[in-house]
Amino acid sequence: MSTPYYPVIDLFAGPGGLGEGFSSVKRGKTSRFKSLAAIERDEHAHKTLHLRHFVREFGDGQIPSEYYAYLAGDLTREELQVAFPKQWQLAEASALRLSLGGENHDVVNKLLTKRLRGHGKWALVGGPPCQAYSLVGRSRRASDPDFEKDEKHFLYREYLKIITDHEPPVFVMENVKGLLSAKVDGKPVIDRILGDLSNPKAANSNSENGLSYRLFSLTERGELSEGASPSSFIVRAEEYGVPQARHRMFILGVRSDLSIEPEILQKQTSPSVEDVIGDLPAIRSGISKEPDSFKAWLETISEVWKHDWFKAAFDDESAARFAAGANPMPASRFSAECTKPHVMSDWFTDGNLQCITGHDARSHMRSDLQRYLFSALYAQKSGVSPKLNDFPDELLPNHRNVEAGKAGKMFSDRFRVQVAGRVSTTVTSHISKDGHYFIHYDPRQCRSLTVREAARLQTFPDNYHFEGPRTQQYHQVGNAVPPYLAHQIGEIVADILDRMEDR
Repeated sequence: MSTPYYPVIDLFAGPGGLGEGFSSVKRGKTSRFKSLAAIERDEHAHKTLHLRHFVREFGDGQIPSEYYAYLAGDLTREELQVAFPKQWQLAEASALRLSLGGENHDVVNKLLTKRLRGHGKWALVGGPPCQAYSLVGRSRRASDPDFEKDEKHFLYREYLKIITDHEPPVFVMENVKGLLSAKVDGKPVIDRILGDLSNPKAANSNSENGLSYRLFSLTERGELSEGASPSSFIVRAEEYGVPQARHRMFILGVRSDLSIEPEILQKQTSPSVEDVIGDLPAIRSGISKEPDSFKAWLETISEVWKHDWFKAAFDDESAARFAAGANPMPASRFSAECTKPHVMSDWFTDGNLQCITGHDARSHMRSDLQRYLFSALYAQKSGVSPKLNDFPDELLPNHRNVEAGKAGKMFSDRFRVQVAGRVSTTVTSHISKDGHYFIHYDPRQCRSLTVREAARLQTFPDNYHFEGPRTQQYHQVGNAVPPYLAHQIGEIVADILDRMEDR
């Protein structure tokens, strides 16, 4: 079947970071890839995924005004569906809410067989849920006797079965760096996975029957031979234009009957945190567990600059600057016209966007507001985020691990500022639980990052809307693959498919 695009099947798709990057690979104004099936089981992530598939049905520059009205809150999701029933239905057909594995295996298998019929050149992308492999997840469940039996250890096998059943010419599997050190029954998980991906049918049926893959790194040339270090599969996003120190494993598989050696990612300078979020409107944090007001917020901040430690550490004019620069609005919708980062503006901005969504400040306890203020001031002055032993005693939290933290034994960076002039630390799903590790660098705002700021650091365009409660939006952003990195991976995959002989 001859089509102007290469089909993509996206498993464990989340809110669609990989799919967004692949869809942005263009030849002229035409996308090189089209997602025929993106599968995600989480309700809120699937709603986000479905909405983005709906947007893609219109093509570049053709997104209807009704979509922007929906983002502005002037139109409901149901009204958007009624206005464009055809595009909505097509999006429902490609963005699927399903659990992979188990009783759904046959359903998914038949669906993919139908969607891929006649397509010889296509790509399988995605990665199994990574909580069971993450270093933090493993440390939290170290004493759990059921941990090594967790299904998340083996969800990659569903990915493997789909490779076996459909024999994609190329696949990209993504996972966390913790996979390198994970073990089951005392044996490295990564060795088992690499062996299975190289010979998927043998892994599924315990018999050799022809299907095999050569595995490649995205950062080093040449096939990864047996015995090579699995660390070669790690991609450091900050080396490839992403404003975030995000280290993830990407395994690129090319079917062995194709004598093609892939290109690799080309290093480029990444913008800083301030480069990509500094244009967003300044907003103050709210105050939690009590009535919120600008007066109460300012009183809380004012208490800090009366302390001797503050006067000794920072200049006397700081208080005046905070009061003058603070925005009395804790949360609001802002016109998109006032936002445009001076780097990657073509990537982030959309001239038809009426408002910026997800740029709402969370509320924090009074004591945390003061800690955030100190942290941001410290980072502004020193260029690094403070450790617990840098805090004055009055600001230390009443927590049993504080002394160990001050001694550098655990959680010494309990309050972490995203320093303005550097790339950010890894945006993780933990941002959904609290903001201590994601403090804004501007002392006048005294808050954690908004969903939109986190999405910018993950390189999601401003017109990419995340559905669900704010906690779930943070969770989606933190778990996603940065679309700008996925775009570069998509270019490599497109080149492989371009070089395939037609069959």
